[in-house]
Amino acid sequence: MRNNYLKKFMFLFAVLLLSQAIHAQSGSISGKVVDENNAPLPGATVLISGTTIAGAADANGNYKIAGVKAGSYTLTASFIGYTSQPKTVTVGAGALTVNFNMQPSSKSLNEIVVIGYGTVKKKDLTGSITTVSSKDFQTGNITSPEQLIAGKVAGVSITSNGGAPGAGSTIRIRGGASLSASNDPLIVVDGVQLSNDAIPGSPSPLTLINPNDIETFTVLKDASATAIYGSRASNGVIIITTKKGVVGKPVINLNTQVSVSTLAREAQVLTGDQLRAYVKANGNAAFQALLGNANTDWQKEIYQTAVSNDNNLSVSGGLKNMPYRVSVGYLDQKGILRTGYLNRASAAINLSPRLLDNHLKIDINLKGSQSKARFANQDAIGAAVSFDPTKPVLSGNNNYGGYYEYLDAGSASGLRQLAPRNPVGLLEQKFDKSDVLRSIGNAQVDYKFHFLPDLHANVNFGYDASQGKGTIVIPETAASSYYRFKDANNVLHSGVNNQYRTDILNTTFEAYLNYAKDLKSINSRIDAVAGYAYYDYATKNYNYPDLTTDGTVVSQPNFPFDKPQHRLLSYYARLNYTFDDKYLLTGTIRRDGSSRFSPTNRYAVFPSGAFAWKIKEESFLKDSKVLSDLKLRVGYGVTGQQDAIDNYAYTSYYALSSQTASYQLGNNFYQLYRPSAYDPNRKWEQSATTNVGFDYGFLNNRITGSIDAYYKTTKDLIAPVNVSAGAGFSNIIVTNVGSMTNKGIEAAINAQIVRSSTVTWDVALNATYNVNKVTKLTFVNDPNSTGLATGGISGGTGNNVERFYVGQPRGVFYVYQQVYGSDGKPLDNVYVDRNNDGVINDKDLYLYKQPDPKYILGFSSNVRYKKFNLAVVMRANLGNYAYNNVFSNTGTRNNILNPLQFLNNGSTNVLESGIIGANDKNVLSDYYVQNASFLKMDNASLGYNFGNIFSSKAQLSISGNVQNVFVITKYKGVDPEVNGGIDNNIYPRPRTYVLGLNLKF
Repeated sequence: MRNNYLKKFMFLFAVLLLSQAIHAQSGSISGKVVDENNAPLPGATVLISGTTIAGAADANGNYKIAGVKAGSYTLTASFIGYTSQPKTVTVGAGALTVNFNMQPSSKSLNEIVVIGYGTVKKKDLTGSITTVSSKDFQTGNITSPEQLIAGKVAGVSITSNGGAPGAGSTIRIRGGASLSASNDPLIVVDGVQLSNDAIPGSPSPLTLINPNDIETFTVLKDASATAIYGSRASNGVIIITTKKGVVGKPVINLNTQVSVSTLAREAQVLTGDQLRAYVKANGNAAFQALLGNANTDWQKEIYQTAVSNDNNLSVSGGLKNMPYRVSVGYLDQKGILRTGYLNRASAAINLSPRLLDNHLKIDINLKGSQSKARFANQDAIGAAVSFDPTKPVLSGNNNYGGYYEYLDAGSASGLRQLAPRNPVGLLEQKFDKSDVLRSIGNAQVDYKFHFLPDLHANVNFGYDASQGKGTIVIPETAASSYYRFKDANNVLHSGVNNQYRTDILNTTFEAYLNYAKDLKSINSRIDAVAGYAYYDYATKNYNYPDLTTDGTVVSQPNFPFDKPQHRLLSYYARLNYTFDDKYLLTGTIRRDGSSRFSPTNRYAVFPSGAFAWKIKEESFLKDSKVLSDLKLRVGYGVTGQQDAIDNYAYTSYYALSSQTASYQLGNNFYQLYRPSAYDPNRKWEQSATTNVGFDYGFLNNRITGSIDAYYKTTKDLIAPVNVSAGAGFSNIIVTNVGSMTNKGIEAAINAQIVRSSTVTWDVALNATYNVNKVTKLTFVNDPNSTGLATGGISGGTGNNVERFYVGQPRGVFYVYQQVYGSDGKPLDNVYVDRNNDGVINDKDLYLYKQPDPKYILGFSSNVRYKKFNLAVVMRANLGNYAYNNVFSNTGTRNNILNPLQFLNNGSTNVLESGIIGANDKNVLSDYYVQNASFLKMDNASLGYNFGNIFSSKAQLSISGNVQNVFVITKYKGVDPEVNGGIDNNIYPRPRTYVLGLNLKF
């Protein structure tokens, strides 16, 4: 018995010794990952090949992998843009140090680029495609994703829609291709194609996506690259990829920043003293009697210094075969226009399980956000320019909320009609609030067949759901809505108490097969894709009655709600063929059907083809030490357009007339249904683009870049035309009537000017030359046609200052030619009689300048010295003009000395021009079309990386940033960067100072 106990004890002791031996034979691997300049590569991955065991480099490039069993392994370091570096190591007991000094992979030529329905190495691209990754993004107070790449991509113009919180931007790729249809590019987020439709209650749909979750932007510019998206790709494609997790221990990242925004520049208007002097010099006794004693700067009264903060937290890592990333964010942004703000809470989850020995890959992306906003009343901007500065903010009594207003005892409301309202009252007495929810998500499954690993099946289910709702409340005491409705008992009802709501659900289903195979026997490779896609865009608009503050109905909607909906059905295929790793061919075809067109014209086919030649790989250049890359690209393709087109306008329908078009029977007025104009033969806009480009690199790719020339023709332009009288329809029909061209040259160059162990200096410059021309606008050529009027302005009634005109750029200004005196000042109501008929009328209007820039420039510089980093981003537009509607509307004597017997303020140009403005031609003078070319420093930032803190458990970095640093321009308005070319009291873009902190565990 005793021997049995002894045997058991000896066995247990042996097991303990063995376990200790095994434990003693496990070790760890640590080291540092640096680049070719011995600078750390934060985020680099070090993986034990054949396993999921890995470590990620911290801010100083240090990594560690613990608990590695004894044995020999292949250790591989990888980082985007650098050649993966494998090393064979032997792990024993204790710690093993393995360092990696990584080299650029021909300046990212082996980088994987996301394209439509797949990926490709950058060196194998045949189309005009640019990728911008997170390390090159704009920094600072960025609230909308597209602002991350402003000034970064040749051929891409991103213009902020103003300085309001979350205002978003207007994006144009190679100038756009349409007149009346949408010029917005298609945006794809993690495989979900977004609609370009607005979401009520949101300043911009993209604002609901947190920029901190984005990893890369890929911009597809030419038709050979975009044609795979067919029906929505006429204006280019932007593919957004969000950040994903990496296998390894959890990494916690906290990013927080505080920003202070100020008004960069006021509109130049008269001070109280200047107005008094002007009225005394030019006005009669009646006007002089209207002067007050105040010196109110109304712009200072409506603008404020706005303090905002943006906080983001993410956790990423990997559990066995499932990388993950979870993030949350909260933005509290105040506007420089008082009362305005935007609060956005966001969350995102990315799961990427890899199953069945990596044969099954699943990517699940979920993003959600809620924004709560109060929209400041932007009518206050124009009112602050126009309101009499000799009057005080408050009246001294409680009428109209206590705010000073121009009164008229003879009017029903007691207010002077057509006089501007108190700017502060407009802000403080309007409560325009919204609550918007949005969620974007998809599950993409990629299965590599076991019996044929070269064949993949990919299925993508996606959705984009949103709900926008809000309320608009104006108290009954507010002058802006004081007199709205009198009931049968002659009781006055005032104010506003309205609501709105829209629900949107867009769904995506895509399925495709991908076959990729190296054919070594013939030194070739093929990569083929064939698939099917279905998209459903459904909206439900709730129509509520128009109410006064006390709930009295002013008007009822015709229907409680409407449900516009349209669908797209697509079949597509692409074949990439590579021979000898030097000659590349790409062919794509897509057949799209849209419910927005009649069955006769519902489907269209969009083909494309491209060829690329890697000239550097030829024997006569392969050994060149100076030239490190040279590739020729040639492509042609056709894309389509159906965005921003009415869903059911191809079929006959009746619509209820407006209340202003009612029929009287006795004492009652009735709205009747009447036929609306329609075109059953309307079809797709189609754009055909030819592109020729070169990609180049010098000195081991320390200097890289590309040059592209393109020519785009768009036919079957969808535009409004007049319907002959007596047709029985409304007088406008939207149909295929025109054509236009876009042509241009793009160039981009990136250079590392200084490269050493302590200092690096990288610069990037891009330049775009683009001109467009309308080539057809009517069914039959009409030499007397004056084109299509566009570009509505304030001042007068129904005035337009731009034209779509055959042979001219899109939206060219159409104005009178101003005559100037010997002193260089414009003469009042004196214009050139261009047709010499002795009469100044609309036949003397002429085409003058264009709102679109001919040249767009972008410049970036990034200097790193030890732990410091200094970066700047600059942009320039050249050759663009803007119509200064503030000058034309306020800078005249008749505006200040208003014939309706009240005083307005005016822009300071009234002191220089002497224009009276008593005629309807003044607002159409070319005097107000001003050179709006500019050079802007968008961004300047300085950062410092403290490295490891808290006993090397965390890394800390801080940054300071200034946005909208300066503007150099000849333009006389507040800001020369004007969408559409008409400057009419745009919410000014603020100058913003940002302090940021990043903490990584």
